[in-house]
Amino acid sequence: MDWRKFWNRDTKIKTVTLIITVLLVIVTIKFIDTEGLRNTEKNISYYHGKAIEIIEDNVEEDEKTEGVLRGSQKVKVEITSGEHKGEVAVLDNYISALYNVYAKEGTPLIIRASKDTSGVTYTIYNYDRTVLIYSVILLFAILLCVIGGRKGFAALLSLIVMLIGIFFVLLPLYIKGYPAVTVTLVMIVAMTLIGYILIDSINKKTVSACLGTIAGVMVSGLLAYFVGLFGHLTGFQTQEAETLLLIAGDDGLKVKNLLVCGILIASLGAVMDVAMSIASSIHELHEVNPTLSSKQLFLSGMNIGKDAMGTMANTLILAFTGASLNLLLLIYSYGIPYTQLMNTDLIAIEIMKGIAGSVGIILTVPIVAFISANIEVTVRQ
Repeated sequence: MDWRKFWNRDTKIKTVTLIITVLLVIVTIKFIDTEGLRNTEKNISYYHGKAIEIIEDNVEEDEKTEGVLRGSQKVKVEITSGEHKGEVAVLDNYISALYNVYAKEGTPLIIRASKDTSGVTYTIYNYDRTVLIYSVILLFAILLCVIGGRKGFAALLSLIVMLIGIFFVLLPLYIKGYPAVTVTLVMIVAMTLIGYILIDSINKKTVSACLGTIAGVMVSGLLAYFVGLFGHLTGFQTQEAETLLLIAGDDGLKVKNLLVCGILIASLGAVMDVAMSIASSIHELHEVNPTLSSKQLFLSGMNIGKDAMGTMANTLILAFTGASLNLLLLIYSYGIPYTQLMNTDLIAIEIMKGIAGSVGIILTVPIVAFISANIEVTVRQ
């Protein structure tokens, strides 16, 4: 390998960006002081385990509920992790339609341990899906790197950085009571910059896509904010609001604007996709034919964007629809009247989520096309 070709300008920029990002995240996490923010269950722990023997099995299929297993088992389990590793216990495992953990010999399980003055009480909590989940994540990472090559690996790094930022910076800031919309917007700008630089360094494409992405997400957020303002929709109407209010009383969490923040984050990925697609297409058109004017490049970008906006808007709306599928089934089965349906909090919120994100995608197309067309013509690489 020619290391001079590998260690070029773009690689240096990506490396420096990654190092600075990691340092900033570490410093921010230290500054936030997350100790005590999470209300963990006291005297309760969860351990890996496995079923080593089925002593009794009184489980039968219930034909009335699609063959769901019902009944009870007496299972001998062994703890395979933690301070109680190697301990063996005989547990009663009651199986119903909602709690349906059917154990066989060798089945990996998660064991819940409750400690009190009389000792430790074990119960079967759920299947142990750890290996399966990590295997699927590893498969995703391998496919992304193999098929995407260096850019796939860069995209993986970008995704990891974004997730770390959300879980270890954004969520703690919410809980500590910082203004939710403000910190979300700052995080989105930072994630957009870092994401594009790690994937494609700093160039005309990434500058155009970055500016367009930020503008598109801002549009989604503004639309969601004003619809929520005039429609009296806030984070208090969500299913998790009651529990969040209990946390808010202890730590200062502000629930009101979390709905808008969720829409901003949800629309970011789709908007980034559309923005980069258009910016990259206009860049390639200009590279092939440098004589094209900014107007011609803009019109070409719009034509490309029309195809992209249709599919991405569908993706976003269908994603929200799929997430609410059970709710839609309940609404359909109960025959809720149209007037009641359109003014139900949950339905109005889901509609706002889908439309706000889709409007952001649609408006990103002309914004990126305009910015990219002018940058390509007026700025030298």
